[in-house]
Amino acid sequence: MRLPRILVATACAAGLAACDLAPAYHPPAITMPANYKEAGPWHPAQPADALPRGPWWEAFGDPTLNQLEEQVDPANPDLAVARAAYAEARAVVGEAEAGLAPTITAGGIITTNKQSAHRPLRSKGQPTYFGSNAIGLQANYEFDLWDRVENEVASGKALAQASAATLESVRLLLHAELASNYMELRGADAEARLLADTVVAYARALDLTRNRAAGDIASGQDVSRAETQLDTARAQESGVAERRAILEHAIARLIGKPASDFSLAPDPAPVTLAEVPAGVPSALLLRRPDVAAAERRAAAANAEIGVAKSAFYPNITIAAIGGTQNTNLNLLSLPDSFWSLGPAISLPIFNGGLLSAQLAGTKAKFDAAAANYRATVLDAIGEVEDNLARLHWLSQQARDEDAAVTAAQKTLKVSLNLYRDGAVSYLDVVTAQTAALDAQRAALALRTRLLAATVGLVRALGGGWSTAELPSAKSL
Repeated sequence: MRLPRILVATACAAGLAACDLAPAYHPPAITMPANYKEAGPWHPAQPADALPRGPWWEAFGDPTLNQLEEQVDPANPDLAVARAAYAEARAVVGEAEAGLAPTITAGGIITTNKQSAHRPLRSKGQPTYFGSNAIGLQANYEFDLWDRVENEVASGKALAQASAATLESVRLLLHAELASNYMELRGADAEARLLADTVVAYARALDLTRNRAAGDIASGQDVSRAETQLDTARAQESGVAERRAILEHAIARLIGKPASDFSLAPDPAPVTLAEVPAGVPSALLLRRPDVAAAERRAAAANAEIGVAKSAFYPNITIAAIGGTQNTNLNLLSLPDSFWSLGPAISLPIFNGGLLSAQLAGTKAKFDAAAANYRATVLDAIGEVEDNLARLHWLSQQARDEDAAVTAAQKTLKVSLNLYRDGAVSYLDVVTAQTAALDAQRAALALRTRLLAATVGLVRALGGGWSTAELPSAKSL
């Protein structure tokens, strides 16, 4: 019987399996600086564990912001797209893993046939009409001699991990964008309150000039100047209202709501400035989801080299088919059974350089993935440095601008008193009013930019995420 010899040949083929042709993988090397250049003595480095984790936005101490941020995950459509992409990547892993198991299919056929009376080689006595009915099973199994399927699985899992990291990148981006928009909106609220108070003050100054003009103490020119100041302040109020409306619409989009159905009550109270320790640059390799995604794509490209190399080697499969066949529906009779079992081997002989080109392509893909990983790391370091620099210099600007506000308000107060006493013209008051308002608006803008830079630093540092949160290869 030939069956034992077939089984022996199959066992020998299986013994050759598990020869991995993929290069040994190591994350692309990159030199990391020891410290951030822009951190300076004003921002001492701390261990990465001190970075905010989880809902990092709570560090700003704003209940409204916290409530808005909680609505991003369940409702934002962009996050839903990224979540679906991750689910698709996991499904691809399942498809690749299916190649490690045999395929078994069942089938059946029931036909009635008529053959030609003059069919060549037709024997006498053969029926003109006959049935051909069969049921059976077919099984196929490919021996993964060169770890082609294993490398496809490894590549799929690495890409699924990259998709999971991309999902976290999108999540971090959306939460940070919401926080930034919220900071700008609250900055607009504070500016609107300032302008509303300014309009009241300018209206009083206009009444003063009109009364003085009525008593021939002031000229009509003073009145027109006061009217100009008041109308300009009102126009600025409208500009701030427009900017706030756009920010409110952007926030509605981020939490998955139509802009027409969403509104936030004005709140000019300042948002707390949060302290964010920068840690060390090397921590970005563990804390930035986009860096993790780039590294996982490099790992996937490395595994694909092994897949391309396996195409140069023999491919051995074993196929089995069996069932019963009869001219009637009595398909459970043992004498009517049939079966076939045996291995098959294929080896590429000539393909016009196709396999070599495919291998070269996978190697180039790995080089591109490695370069992209290095570029992502450099971008991450640059983003942290940028936001550290913003925080430092904006803090200095804010201190200087606060001093300017104090001086401008003092000047305005003196100018108004002198004008009441008739010692100066209203032009001096206008100049002082303009300087005071500009200084106050600049101070508010700087505070908003400081808050935005803080959010930017949190995002640049990974928002408390860690590569430990990536799904393991076994869980995919």
